[in-house]
Amino acid sequence: MLLRSLAEDDTKLLKSLIHVFEHNRFSADGVNNGADALEYAKTNQYDGLILEVMMPELDGLEVLKNLRSLGINTPAMFLTARTEVYQRVKGIEAGANDYLAKPFSTAELVARVVLC
Repeated sequence: MLLRSLAEDDTKLLKSLIHVFEHNRFSADGVNNGADALEYAKTNQYDGLILEVMMPELDGLEVLKNLRSLGINTPAMFLTARTEVYQRVKGIEAGANDYLAKPFSTAELVARVVLC
């Protein structure tokens, strides 16, 4: 069982994502803002991070840049509605291992998380 940290500002989607991961035998913690995402990622040992780019307090790009600057190299994926090529490039440049656009297929998300 792998532990994932999920950061998604849409509470309903966050609950759904936690359910999806638990159904697929993952453990998952969820937060709905960037400040909490950063604190969780800094203080807990996670096998992977899933971040929304657009979150209150700190956006996902800033969260990941901050983590990478601290030497925290936990695999990370952006799951976001920001789909333009330049936005995906910014995500990868910030240190993401993967980038999945919304709307997304649950099966594809789980498959990517297993590989991330």
